[in-house]
Amino acid sequence: MLAEIITIGDEILIGQIVDSNSAFIGKELNKIGIDVYQITSIQDDKQHILNALEEAKNRVDIVLITGGLGPTKDDITKHTICKFFDDTLVQDDKVLQHIEAIFAKYIQTPVTDINRMQALVPSTSVVLMNQYGTAPGMWFDKDETVFVSMPGVPFEMKNLMNDEVLPRLQERFDRPFIVHKTVLTYGVGESAIAKKIEQWEDNLPSFIKLAYLPNLGRVRLRLSARGTDEKLLLDTIEERIIGLKALIGDIIVGYEETESIEVLIGKILTSNGHFLAVAESCTGGKIAQSITSYPGTSSFFKGGAVTYATQSKSDLLGVPKETIEKFTVTSKEVAEAMALGVKSKFKSDYSIATTGNAGPTKGDGDVEVGTVFIAVATPERVFSEKFVFSNHRERTIGKAVNKSFELLLKELS
Repeated sequence: MLAEIITIGDEILIGQIVDSNSAFIGKELNKIGIDVYQITSIQDDKQHILNALEEAKNRVDIVLITGGLGPTKDDITKHTICKFFDDTLVQDDKVLQHIEAIFAKYIQTPVTDINRMQALVPSTSVVLMNQYGTAPGMWFDKDETVFVSMPGVPFEMKNLMNDEVLPRLQERFDRPFIVHKTVLTYGVGESAIAKKIEQWEDNLPSFIKLAYLPNLGRVRLRLSARGTDEKLLLDTIEERIIGLKALIGDIIVGYEETESIEVLIGKILTSNGHFLAVAESCTGGKIAQSITSYPGTSSFFKGGAVTYATQSKSDLLGVPKETIEKFTVTSKEVAEAMALGVKSKFKSDYSIATTGNAGPTKGDGDVEVGTVFIAVATPERVFSEKFVFSNHRERTIGKAVNKSFELLLKELS
């Protein structure tokens, strides 16, 4: 089964918004055994949309369209779809009642004729009710190809996919099983891992594929299997992972489908009744942001301090000015003092501290751009390591965040 995703909107093409819809749709389709053959982004242009629909019909079995269903004149998807299917718009009373109910309950301004026009749908479509918005989804069949049009607003589209589209696709099509298992590794580069597991990789069954997904100090290894026997796929992947652990078990920290490294750290801290605090300079709060992006963080995370300027390290964390003057702000001594200071301030059991020079200039310090000191304080000790990550600011910050979690997890383990 092959699908194509078509996103409609000038705002995507000019970079005003990021196309997160395609990523979500592709992931959900893959879970039910449908491959995405192509993703196409096109302008709010009638002929462009018509061409894209016709070309997709000749390539795939399923075409999923997002965007262009709003009430304003620049949203032309519905009218263009009518032309493609040689159809006309008719009023759907159920959709109209839904629109009026939304305005009555949530919107202070009165419903207008423009809003009511969203209840107009192509006469041959199956209407998919949008519980979180006024624009309904629409399902069509043409020449053995399924077309589904959905709003471009991400949370509205996701609701329609989960409640309407995916169940209908599963009922309509016979699909193979596609199973993924993604192993999370930290601390060793892609090429070094490939060399260690070369023989293991060569001996994988033909129905299992391995992909390397490197990103700033961590590498994800995705095993993908396809077939008609789901249990065989799952069992075979688990068997192969046992062999993988024998080769690189020291750098495996978990599995993407189950737990991130932040969640693993949180579980260990929570189970031991311990708490964490962070002090960040060059990482600018990104460690705290990564931790708090998951629910339940309050059970182990006390808080953090972004002490970006030199003075704030002394004022907020109590780093002695003499230490800064003697060793410079980017040094192991300052990193360790920051870790101890934030640990004391938040009365936590563990802490992480970062100080470094992400660039592009040297700032208050006199170290090479890309140099970062990361310190970890525990109930028994404090230690730090020096890293020179890169001469690219965002890359250095990202690597520092990932390395901080790696150091803490190793200490906790």
